[in-house]
Amino acid sequence: MRWAWRGRVSVRGDEAVLERALTEADPARTPRDAAPDARALATRDRILRKARAAQRPHSRAIGWASGAVAVGASAIFAVAMLLPQETASAGTPAPLHFDGSSTIAEIVEGADADLAAVSGPSVPLRKVNAASWGFSVDVVDESTHVAPQLSELTWSPDGSGRMTIVRGVPYDPTDAVANNRAEVSSSGDVVSDLIMAPGDFVPPWSEMPGDSRDDIVALLTAFGMPAGPTAFDIESALTSTFDMWTLTNTQHREILALLEETGEGVALGDSTDRLGRPVAGIQFFTPDKGAKDVVLVSLDTGRIVGVERTAIIADEVFPAGAIIAYRMWDVESGVIR
Repeated sequence: MRWAWRGRVSVRGDEAVLERALTEADPARTPRDAAPDARALATRDRILRKARAAQRPHSRAIGWASGAVAVGASAIFAVAMLLPQETASAGTPAPLHFDGSSTIAEIVEGADADLAAVSGPSVPLRKVNAASWGFSVDVVDESTHVAPQLSELTWSPDGSGRMTIVRGVPYDPTDAVANNRAEVSSSGDVVSDLIMAPGDFVPPWSEMPGDSRDDIVALLTAFGMPAGPTAFDIESALTSTFDMWTLTNTQHREILALLEETGEGVALGDSTDRLGRPVAGIQFFTPDKGAKDVVLVSLDTGRIVGVERTAIIADEVFPAGAIIAYRMWDVESGVIR
């Protein structure tokens, strides 16, 4: 039995649509109705326990993960947990290396200047180009492969749309050279091209969002941000939002200001993300300190262009320090094909 940690398609309407997208993106080798063996059942039960724990107050916002797993017919459970960016872990992409020092205020101030100087979308777009990564794990032969992918989502107010998923160039996680590079590039292999009919795609927020602070708070609230949010609450809501909307520079500025105003997080300095873009990093711990995320802010545009997740606590699958998942946005559309 094969359990695949794969990129998540953020369709919150018809569960059958979501299941179809995930199945087409990474079909299992075993028959659909095959009974799982004891090891597969144990893996499933462990995932379910973690999924329930992730839904407790202040821990539920792990749902952005590229490391989502499909269990049974239509249940989707996020199993991503995260850790220190300085620690490399065998079998997963190498952590990003950050140089220099800065403060969150300095990162936001620099982003402010870039956002004002560089053109972005004039209006929010119902279109998202993204790159993500996860594991493909075969519990029978105990093999794992890194499974990067690129995706393009377009949708309309009537709930119609299209999701295209292109397989990234895979690599063996035991290959040290590939592991240290760990960049996402397209193989050109389209593994899913899902056409959604009107009403199939039902996002939490479908109207064109405004640019004001109140507008952004309302948008993030629709995507799960609670009242009196922590920085982690904001980050979790923005990742879900960015999976469905490409926002304007002004809207990015408001989100960065919200993160800064919490007084939380740690500035990590500068790095290069897995698409070769210069970025600054801001790190946030999950409420239970079992994981941490790094929000990546472009040093060219000032926009939030990615989130990486690392495991702090080891489990049966991932050691402490493992990069469990990452998600990047503002991907050039030509890379998807």
